Amino acid sequence: MARYNFRESETQWQQRWEQARAFEASDDFSKPKYYVLEMFPYPSGRIHMGHVRNYTLGDVVARHRRALGYNVLHPMGWDAFGLPAENAARDMQIHPGRWTYDNIATMRAELKRVGLAIDWTREIATCHPGYYAHEQALFLDFFEKGLVYRKEAFVNWDPIDQTVLANEQVIDGKGWRSGAPVEKKKLSQWFFKITHYAEELLSALGTLDRWPEKVRLMQENWIGKSSGAYVRFALEGRSDSVEVFTTRPDTLFGASFLALSPDHKLAAELAAANPDLAAFVAECQRAGTSAAIVEQLEKKGFDTGLRVAHPFIAGKTLPVWVANFVLIDYGTGAIFGCPAHDQRDWDFATKYGLPIVAVVAPEGEKIDISREAYTGPGRLANSDFLDGLEVEDAKTKVGEKLKALGSGEPTIVWRLRDWLVSRQRYWGCPIPVVHCGTCGVVPVPKDQLPVKLPEDVRFDRPGNPLDHHPTWKHVACPKCGKPARRETDTFDTFVDSSWYFARFCSPRDASPVDRKAVDYWLPVDQYVGGVEHAILHLLYSRFFTRAMRATGHAALDEPFAGLFTQGMVCHESYKSAAGKWLYPEEIERKSENLVIEIATGQPVAVGRREVMSKSKKNVVAPGRIIDEYGADTARLFMLSDSPPERDLEWTEAGVDGAFRFLQRLWRDVTEPDVPFAAKDAPKPDTLAPAADAVWRAVHKTIASVSENLENFRFNVAVAQIRTLANTLGDLDPKAAGADWVRRRGYEILVQLVGPMVPHLGESLWEALGHRRMLVEEAWPKADPALLVDESVTLAVQVNGKLRGTIAIARDAAEQVAKDAALAVANVQTAMAGKPARKIVVVPNKIVNIVV
Repeated sequence: MARYNFRESETQWQQRWEQARAFEASDDFSKPKYYVLEMFPYPSGRIHMGHVRNYTLGDVVARHRRALGYNVLHPMGWDAFGLPAENAARDMQIHPGRWTYDNIATMRAELKRVGLAIDWTREIATCHPGYYAHEQALFLDFFEKGLVYRKEAFVNWDPIDQTVLANEQVIDGKGWRSGAPVEKKKLSQWFFKITHYAEELLSALGTLDRWPEKVRLMQENWIGKSSGAYVRFALEGRSDSVEVFTTRPDTLFGASFLALSPDHKLAAELAAANPDLAAFVAECQRAGTSAAIVEQLEKKGFDTGLRVAHPFIAGKTLPVWVANFVLIDYGTGAIFGCPAHDQRDWDFATKYGLPIVAVVAPEGEKIDISREAYTGPGRLANSDFLDGLEVEDAKTKVGEKLKALGSGEPTIVWRLRDWLVSRQRYWGCPIPVVHCGTCGVVPVPKDQLPVKLPEDVRFDRPGNPLDHHPTWKHVACPKCGKPARRETDTFDTFVDSSWYFARFCSPRDASPVDRKAVDYWLPVDQYVGGVEHAILHLLYSRFFTRAMRATGHAALDEPFAGLFTQGMVCHESYKSAAGKWLYPEEIERKSENLVIEIATGQPVAVGRREVMSKSKKNVVAPGRIIDEYGADTARLFMLSDSPPERDLEWTEAGVDGAFRFLQRLWRDVTEPDVPFAAKDAPKPDTLAPAADAVWRAVHKTIASVSENLENFRFNVAVAQIRTLANTLGDLDPKAAGADWVRRRGYEILVQLVGPMVPHLGESLWEALGHRRMLVEEAWPKADPALLVDESVTLAVQVNGKLRGTIAIARDAAEQVAKDAALAVANVQTAMAGKPARKIVVVPNKIVNIVV
């Protein structure tokens, strides 16, 4: 038996697809379109199995839609700016651009080996001036529209690397790279006004019915709409007050302290005169700025000695503390603490001996607040004019009272903050403004774009190389001509990925987008990527779409109509006796329980299956799998072994099983035991019952595979294709019409499996005598008449208990069903010779005999 030569086949078909320009999207905007996009990769150097899974999922969608007759756009690009390239420049003495483009070339070649149906003519790289020139133009349009501004903001500052760190780069209060204690520093930063669309971004989540519910919920929580009230507490002995925001104004009678953020202006004022408080503030600022970091910290505070008057209780005052758990960028940067009904406040009050007064309790019940806060529903107590009210009614009443007293008012606040886009790095898109001593901030004229990065940069000193460059930042003011200075900050790389989907619509256009193209192609019909991007990337893209709408670049609200988040690829890890992580190719499995290190022969500790990671060396190189098994085997395993939304466990046994199935399929089609009917032979007038049943199974498989591809149940579709292969293989070749059914059945099977294993699909299609490529063929259609069985099985009950089944013609006359049911032996036994009082027939489903 001849084996399928996947190496020769895959090379051949990839070349033929490229020569035929098979996957280039058409500029005929009259055709129905389908835009498939996977989140584009960062060019780190090599693709991994996560890439293979992600792009295979999207590729199946693209190929299926193309076969259905859609004009398909399925492009590829590179999210190419970012800190890793600068790190490589420092560590390897190589320019970030060269490192990036070398990696792009490597990864492009690797991705092409997977056999993806990508329109490579639309390839973009965000680090190319031809891309970021248009990003700069969009920035200028947003700036003119009032969606961009500059202000001072606190950042995580690494004093050694002299750069701003993202919250995720602060580990235990230290810079992830330098290990230096991180400082909070105020810098002038650029912001996108994403909060301008907060209400719309929240409400529009309800329209995204093809997004996972968990992603919509994550975005809803991140946007964080909170109804509450501002409350002003008058400072004792001073003429000013402290304003707080609270979502629980109903608990004001349980307040026992006020707490300020370490970054609050009153905290700064007091710290200037109090060295102990200044030291406490400095300690807090070293811990980082994110809510996630603050949430994990031990709750600490400093009593300022100030007190404030309670707005409702005459003569009552509350102490003012500075606390490390209060964030400056939520609400007003100050809170009142009600320890009885907030666990964080309870922890703080318990630590510092502050009063804990319960003011909410379930009706008729006592609550114990000696061990923890009560955060459930109930009615107000110990609260004067609020006593007896439900929580929501009490909130309304407090808002009215505060407004009447001039001590506050009801309000809404958002957790969402404007997007800080400044980064003090070289390898990013330059922000196109100039700072002039006379004119202030001056946008760079569009005819001077792009503002290009200088090539002659050095990375031999800390900080931003653009700041150190001897000439690049020194320019004439575009407005007055006087000496001025370029902005040396570059954009957050999330900016680059927030509009790339729109650039793909017209990647060589002289403007950021061609309106006709984006109006035709957008929104993306199917977006595929990891759930780790559920918040920032997707939220920023939704903002960008609205900002582009406001500036006339697009007319839509949402960038992605459908979103699918795939699971990770996992693999067991291996650690040597010496404690060193080993690559899979460095070990040998002797038995189920014994794995040894090849170099030493020593037993290896096998770790649990977890996400493939370079640090644990449990990655499997796609190139090795493609060399040994072929790209189609890797693709089929990725699709068949697990539902695509779940994590997939990589196993060599699973890969080997996929390989064997493809080899078997090759033999079944190219070396049948009995020849098939001739190509294009007419359907026989009659089919033997066995052949007819198989022909019906073929059409049922068309319908079910089509439905499952539509709904991302790829593993189910693969299982159905395997079942059809078995069904066709089991058909008696001597049955009347079997040769015709087998030919047409295998032709349809090849069409169904083609999007999943496209190289083998093309080879089998050619072997079946077809001259046109499979990729040019239409998707098969199921005959509705063949989806309905000619006979049906009905349950037969006697007095409601199942006594047997009958097989009769579909839609048979009621009397036929009754006669057949009464003839069943078990039914006669159950009736015990008694006459039937009533026989109820539910057509095609059940017969119930009442005796």
